[in-house]
Amino acid sequence: MHGAGGEAMGELISVMTRLTHTNAGGIGLEALDDGAVIPINGANVVFTTDSHVVRPLFFPGGDIGRIAVAGTVNDLAMMGARPIALSCGVVIEEGFEVADLERIVASMDVALGEAGAALVTGDTKVVERGSLDGIVINTAGVGVAETVVRDSGLVPGDRIIVSGTLGDHGLALLAFREGFDLGDQLWSDVAPVWPLVERALAAGTIHAMKDPTRGGFASAINEMAAKSGVRILIEEESLPIRRSVRSAAGLLGIDPLQVANEGKVVMGVPPGEADAVLSALRSHPLGADAAIIGTVTEGSRVVMATAAGGERFIETPLGDPVPRVC
Repeated sequence: MHGAGGEAMGELISVMTRLTHTNAGGIGLEALDDGAVIPINGANVVFTTDSHVVRPLFFPGGDIGRIAVAGTVNDLAMMGARPIALSCGVVIEEGFEVADLERIVASMDVALGEAGAALVTGDTKVVERGSLDGIVINTAGVGVAETVVRDSGLVPGDRIIVSGTLGDHGLALLAFREGFDLGDQLWSDVAPVWPLVERALAAGTIHAMKDPTRGGFASAINEMAAKSGVRILIEEESLPIRRSVRSAAGLLGIDPLQVANEGKVVMGVPPGEADAVLSALRSHPLGADAAIIGTVTEGSRVVMATAAGGERFIETPLGDPVPRVC
């Protein structure tokens, strides 16, 4: 639970923020953003790192290699940065199949091509059988941002946009992991979103961005609201959720808003530019289901106007109900 992206994980991360050397002159660890910003000769260099412990390693729509690249590229993108170079550290358990490693590396290469980035350095370790669950991958990335975007920049009046359907990755992985035979109805959304974000940045102003990974949309939108000091009203009927995801979530007793995505963006944009940004998102295949789902107002908390005509709070989850998803 402490690794699942909700309140429990926040308690664990608070231990790391006790470091005093957390900032290199820009935005550092203390901000708990998706990456750090290090100003170098007038350029906004963005740096991030991520570790990946997915189970199973291969699932409908992706694998641990694709997530390793997409996760780091997407963290850079959330800061408004074009990804340039990634590193990769791999810890492998004795007995791991070389054919599976080759398959993972090939998947990483495809994702790098989609992101327009390169893997430039790395490290490999092998540990004894039984001391690791197959393979763990760490990727770190460097990018450059013309304008830095943070998850704390929402202002009253902003429109909240999501770039596509919610809950796809977590439900697809859980169904596959547990052996549910749902055909091809559930498919992970894991993808590098920089090409999508690049179009949105060119179309208008983005005040804040966050990718709804562990803890899903509920965790991301609450973090954005809390950091920005605002209230957010979400329209339930505007939320894009696939029928198959909604059905599977209902069957399993899981809120799809609390389930991880690996190829989506939540953003806040000025009301006068929302339609232009939405059109830019929809012009890319990854953003075909993008939608305006809410409005930022003065106050606090995240509230959802329900389809039944009432209101309810969208709470920060304790953790993601589907562990080991990224």
